[in-house]
Amino acid sequence: GLLSVIQKLKGSPEQELRIVLLGLDNAGKTTLLKRLASEEVSTITPTQGFNIKSVHSHGFKLNVWDIGGQRSIRPYWKKYLGSTDLLIYVIDSADQKRFEETGQELAELIEEESLTGVPLLVFANKQDLVTAAPAAEIAEGLSLHTYRDREWQIQACSALSGEGVQDGMNWISSQIMNRKK
Repeated sequence: GLLSVIQKLKGSPEQELRIVLLGLDNAGKTTLLKRLASEEVSTITPTQGFNIKSVHSHGFKLNVWDIGGQRSIRPYWKKYLGSTDLLIYVIDSADQKRFEETGQELAELIEEESLTGVPLLVFANKQDLVTAAPAAEIAEGLSLHTYRDREWQIQACSALSGEGVQDGMNWISSQIMNRKK
């Protein structure tokens, strides 16, 4: 009735999407989430459990679940994957000692049935540090090229400065638009 007429006049309601934000502890997930929400990023504490924020981007409401990356929390990641529209995986590009560990965690996630075909955005974070590995090198080390059942993108960024973050959001937007077609 009247509600549908009003909605047509004002345009269609925002489409909501569920995004799960994962990665090892200290990768920069919460900083990234705060950056996406245009919040202050100078004081961040490790996530115990999870944070949820709704971010408005390109006419969409993105409900982003930032789940802690400590080893004791990782077994619970699987419980949050249902109805995920997009997976963001954050890697500390400067912590090369943990590349193997983060690669194993990502590989296990990709095998999860609830993530079959779900697009993957890997943020190669902390590119502002001199010890950061380039995104292309990280993509190779993670064997991202073998992920043929989904769209994926690796994006160099610095959650602290914001550099590269919008490029990742633009990729997410393109994924959303492609899925709507």
